[in-house]
Amino acid sequence: MHTLDQVAQTTQEFVASGLQLPIMEAFYTIQGEGRFTGHPAYFIRLGGCDVGCVWCDVKESWEAGKWPVLSIEQIVEDALAFPGRLVVITGGEPLLYNLNPLTKLLKEKGFTTNIETSGAYPFSGDFDWVCFSPKKFKKPHPSIYSVASELKVVVFHSSDFDFAEQHAALVKPSCELRLQPEWSKAAKFTRETIDYVKSHPKWNISLQTHKFMDIP
Repeated sequence: MHTLDQVAQTTQEFVASGLQLPIMEAFYTIQGEGRFTGHPAYFIRLGGCDVGCVWCDVKESWEAGKWPVLSIEQIVEDALAFPGRLVVITGGEPLLYNLNPLTKLLKEKGFTTNIETSGAYPFSGDFDWVCFSPKKFKKPHPSIYSVASELKVVVFHSSDFDFAEQHAALVKPSCELRLQPEWSKAAKFTRETIDYVKSHPKWNISLQTHKFMDIP
C-alpha cells in the first residue's frame, strides 16, 4: 500500500512533469479581451500565482494547494465536451508549470491553443497565440519576448503607459500591442487610454467586454 506521503510525492512529481495540473476552474465562455474578443473559448484556469497584482480579480487562484490536481487526459476530455475548439490556458500564472504535455495533447485532439500569462517564468508549451501581459510586481522571464503574439498592458496608473512602452521595445515587430484600462479604474483611465492610443497609433485598445456583457 502507498502511504499518504508517497501519494503526495507522486502527485508532486506528476505536476512537476506537467502530466497533472491544479485546476481552479475550467469553463466554456466567450473570450472577452484582446485579439480573440468575441470568440467562443474553453478556459482552463490553473491554480497558483506569486505575481501578486493588487487589482487581480481572481485572487482565489493564487494558492495552488486549494485546487484539485487533474491528469491532462481528464482536462482534455472535459474540454472535448464543448463544441468550440479554442482553448485559453490562464491562471493564476500558467507558466509556473510545464505546459508541453497538455498543449501537445490538446493539439492532437484538434484544439487551437492560446495562453494568457505575465511571462514571469520560463516559457513552455506549444501555443498558437501568446498573450503576454507583464506586471510590475514580478519581472518577466526573458524567454517570453520572442514568442509573444500580443502584448497586453493593463492600465492601472498613469505610469503604466511608460511601462508598456518599455516592454513594447523588447517584443518582436509582429507582436500586436494593446492597452487595457483596469476595470475598477475605467472611469479614470479609459479616456486617458483613448487619448494615448490616438497619439501613439501603434497601440490598440482592449476592453473587458465580458464584464460589460456580464459573461462569466
